[in-house]
Amino acid sequence: MGEATSFTKSLNLFDSTALVAGSMIGSGIFIVSADVARQVGSPGWLMVTWVLAGFLTIIAALSYGELAGMYPKAGGQYVYLKEAYNPLIGFLYGWTLFLVIQAGTIAAVAMAFAKFFGILFPWVSEEVVWIRAGFFKFGPVQIVAILSIVVLTWINSRGIRSGKKVQNAFTTGKVLLLVAFIVVGLIFASDAGAIAANKKVFWQPVQEGVGGADIPLSGLALMAAIGMAMVGTLFSSDAWNNITFTAGEVINPRKNIPLSLVLGTLFVTVLYLLANTVYLTALPLRGEPGGDGFVGRGMQYALNDRLGTAVLSGIVGNHAVVIMAVFIVISTFGCNNGLILSGARVYFAMARDQLFFRSCGKLNNHGVPLAGLILQGVWASLLCLSGTYGQLLDYVIFAVLIFYVLTISGIFILRMKHPDIERPYRAFGYPVVPALYILLATAIMVILLIFKPGYTWPGLIIVILGIPVYFLWQRQWNNNRE
Repeated sequence: MGEATSFTKSLNLFDSTALVAGSMIGSGIFIVSADVARQVGSPGWLMVTWVLAGFLTIIAALSYGELAGMYPKAGGQYVYLKEAYNPLIGFLYGWTLFLVIQAGTIAAVAMAFAKFFGILFPWVSEEVVWIRAGFFKFGPVQIVAILSIVVLTWINSRGIRSGKKVQNAFTTGKVLLLVAFIVVGLIFASDAGAIAANKKVFWQPVQEGVGGADIPLSGLALMAAIGMAMVGTLFSSDAWNNITFTAGEVINPRKNIPLSLVLGTLFVTVLYLLANTVYLTALPLRGEPGGDGFVGRGMQYALNDRLGTAVLSGIVGNHAVVIMAVFIVISTFGCNNGLILSGARVYFAMARDQLFFRSCGKLNNHGVPLAGLILQGVWASLLCLSGTYGQLLDYVIFAVLIFYVLTISGIFILRMKHPDIERPYRAFGYPVVPALYILLATAIMVILLIFKPGYTWPGLIIVILGIPVYFLWQRQWNNNRE
């Protein structure tokens, strides 16, 4: 069989919503709130960070709906940026997506999969490292992580129907398990002592100072703490935009992509808020690093930040470790399927615009961009071996926010540039709601630039490095034509 000439329209509304929700839910919801608790030191403000992350995500999804309706093409956000600005801005997004955002996230999720897989099968141990040289590490954890990437890349090379079956099955499974966790946690893990302790300090934000003394937060210090804490909550809520990358394979994309964006982000946000309610009813937020048991350690110092395990420990004892490991293995595997499936579509669109390797712009006989899938898998696997995926993820959220702000600003630009283009769906609350997102996201970026420069400048440098690469790429294409 030869190469396919076009994508296969196969993703209906349920498939698209499963891709949105499944790409968002990984392991973060069971871990991130421990760090947030240390940053803000207050149950009320912890919930505020999750509400803000959900609010921003839903606003962005509502705004992207207009762009998805205007440009229902493979590549999604890359296409929106190219159309609103110019090919350079689109390339910078695609460059950053490949180098850091998508591949770095795939590597991190694969490593989380392998680490929790090791709880079920102890021979997959982080303590075992066969080869170590600087950043490079090679051991059983890296083998399992890379194998998971290889398996999912192969599944998705077999066609969009193959990929969506895995996505639907794993998204359905982990949603049911998360709902079960919430129901069981609220009914059986609720602790009167924890609720009373959290109620007492509900709106009293503090951070641990020198010598372990609590320093009350207010004003700009509180805003800074919330902004820094939102690195985790925003990352846990990210990847919702991946459905736009697959627009070429969505049935009736002008309708189903905007709907799936809203339904998926709203559903996951509600689940995240309910999961945090479980934590706050089962555990005191404040604790001690050497506290006695999961209650003494509180949310702040849960062992390895594993809050889900701490909650279940109060119900099923030591079995909680295995139960949560099973859940996270299922969750991360399904999450990475969505990331691997969708990322290659951006490289396909870039290659068709002569801004990426020519081979990535071809479809195999199953109608998927095989070269893009393989290249993405190889780079993500190298990041697993490098041990630097964790640092890359620190830079991701700042780079992601830059492009989200640019994309939503693009709605205003396109309203002026192309007022007559068909818009089956218009951004909710335009111009106020999109402008509110731009304002809030920019405020978070400013906070991160000031208070977490180690997180932000490297991400910004990665984006800027794409500028000379763009012009070198263009020159190479022009030379080849001559």
